[in-house]
Amino acid sequence: MIMKCVEPPSCNSTAPTVFVGRNRRGAWVVREQNGTFGGLFVTRAQALKYARFENGHHPETIVEVSREIELDIPADTSAQSRTVEVTEPCSAPAGSRSLIS
Repeated sequence: MIMKCVEPPSCNSTAPTVFVGRNRRGAWVVREQNGTFGGLFVTRAQALKYARFENGHHPETIVEVSREIELDIPADTSAQSRTVEVTEPCSAPAGSRSLIS
């Protein structure tokens, strides 16, 4: 009998490691290990959907953390993507119409 050793997909995956957890305000945070991408979300489901999309649908490289995590934006201005935290909902000026119904 010949036995073949096979590594699990997570050992040879080139997909980035993505951390998912909550920040001190209770928002769901997604952050790639090296800060390449990230975002803030209202629900866990939204956060996980984004994490799967951004890492090429490799759930084995998504790590849900139990401690608080924050979305750290790199100081390097040459980074390709930026994420901005919104702390309050935007309000439309008086007399304008909302596009959201």
